[in-house]
Amino acid sequence: MQGRQIKRCGLFSLTLLATFLHCSCLPHSTGGKPFPETAKEIASYTKVAKSIIDLAVYGKAQNRSYERLADFTDTIGNRVSGSKNLDLAIKYMFSALRKDGLENVHLEPVKIPHWVRGEESAMMLQPRNHTMAILGLGSSVATPQGGIEAEVLVVESFEELKKRQKEAIGKIVVYNQPFIGASKAAEVGAVATLIRSITPFSINRYWMGHNDPMTTACITVEDAMMMARMAKRGQRIVVRLTMNAQTFPDADSFNTVAEIIGSEHPEQVISLLNVVIWDVGQGAMDDGGGALISWEALSLSKVLGLRPRRTLRTVLWSAEEQGGVGAQQYFQLHKVNISNFNLVMESDLGTFSPLGLQFTGSAQARAVMAEVMKLLKPINTTTLEEHGEGVDIEMWMDAGVPGASLHVADSRYFWFHHTNGDTMSVQSPIEMNLCSALWAVVAYVVADLEEMLPR
Repeated sequence: MQGRQIKRCGLFSLTLLATFLHCSCLPHSTGGKPFPETAKEIASYTKVAKSIIDLAVYGKAQNRSYERLADFTDTIGNRVSGSKNLDLAIKYMFSALRKDGLENVHLEPVKIPHWVRGEESAMMLQPRNHTMAILGLGSSVATPQGGIEAEVLVVESFEELKKRQKEAIGKIVVYNQPFIGASKAAEVGAVATLIRSITPFSINRYWMGHNDPMTTACITVEDAMMMARMAKRGQRIVVRLTMNAQTFPDADSFNTVAEIIGSEHPEQVISLLNVVIWDVGQGAMDDGGGALISWEALSLSKVLGLRPRRTLRTVLWSAEEQGGVGAQQYFQLHKVNISNFNLVMESDLGTFSPLGLQFTGSAQARAVMAEVMKLLKPINTTTLEEHGEGVDIEMWMDAGVPGASLHVADSRYFWFHHTNGDTMSVQSPIEMNLCSALWAVVAYVVADLEEMLPR
C-alpha cells in the first residue's frame, strides 16, 4: 500500500481500463441474468483464454513484449515530463502502434509540467570531507547560486521535527526515515532537506522521489544512517548542497491512444493502460513493462483475430509521475461518458512474476472477476485480492467505476525504482510473457461478456 502511494513519476502512463454501458444490477445477478448463467458464460471462454496464454507464453508472441520494450528503452532512454525524449517516445509509440495494425491510433493534446534537473552535488565538510551521492526530488527548487552551506539537523520523523522546530531554522534537515515528503521542513524554517532513500537495499545508491516544492534531494541509506550516528554522538555536521534545477512553463504533449474497436457496442468498452518514467535509468521497469504488456494485450487479441463485443482501448498517458497529469486531463475530457466505463486496470508496480489482480468494486462485480481469474489457472495467476489501486485510475474508482491493478511479486521494485538501476537488466522475458497473458485474458473476456460489471 505504501509503495503504491509513493510510486509515481514520468513519461506516459499506461493503465488498463475496461468499460461498458451503465445499467442497474438485479439482486444476485450481474445485470439482467442470474449469476450462475454469467459464471457459465465465463467458463465458456476457457479455450479462448488458453489460446491467448499459449500464444503469449509458448507461441510466436513469446518474448515479444520484452523485445519491444528493449527496443523502445534502448532507443529512447529516459523520458521525463516536458523533455525532448518524451516527445521522441510519443512519436515512437504512435508509429509502433500503427505499424502493429491497431485501430484508431491517435494523439489527444494535454498540458504537462516541465522541470529540468540540472547539475547537483552534496559534500559533507564536517566532521570530515565526504562526497555524497544525491538525486534531487522532482519539482525541487534550486539552491542559490554557489549552493547552500549549513549545519545539519538529523530527525527520525515529522514528530521529532515538530518538537525541535526551533533548532531547524537555517539548517539542512536530514530525515533518517523511510521516504517522507519535505514540505514540513520548509514550514519550520529549514533551508533544505535531505531524505533517506526508500529502498530497503541501497548499496550506496539513492531512490529518487518527486513533487516536493522546496530544495530537496534524496540521499543513500548509508549516508543517512551515518549522519544519524554522528548526531547521536554530538558531532557537528556541515554540508554544502548545490542544486541547479529549473521549472519552466507547462509544455504541450499528448496522450497516445490505440484500440481494437468493438464488434457490437464500440462506444461501450474502453481498456486503458499506462506507461511512465522519470529522468534517470531507462524506465524499463517503471513503467515500460506496464506499457508494453498493455500494448501486448491488444496485440495478442489482434493476432488471434479476437474482436470483443466492446472496444479495447490502450492509452499511454503523459506526465503520470507528476500526479497523474495526463490521466487527470483524460478523465476531465471523457467523464461525460463515465456510464460507459466498467473496469479500470493499472499495471504500475513492475512486471515481475504475476500473482493475480487486486480489485475494488461491488460484491457482485468481485464475483464476476473471480470467475474470470479462474481462466488463468494454466499459469497459476488466479488470485483476486482487495484494493485495486493506482494514481491514474483512482478518479474513476472514486466515481464508482470498478478498478483493478496487476499484482506481481514486487519485493525488488524499490531496489530499482527511480534510480539509474532501472534498466532492461531488471526485466525478465518469461515474467513479461506471463504478465502479458494475464492482462490480455482479463481485458478480452471482460470486454466480450454479454453484460457489464455491476456497479
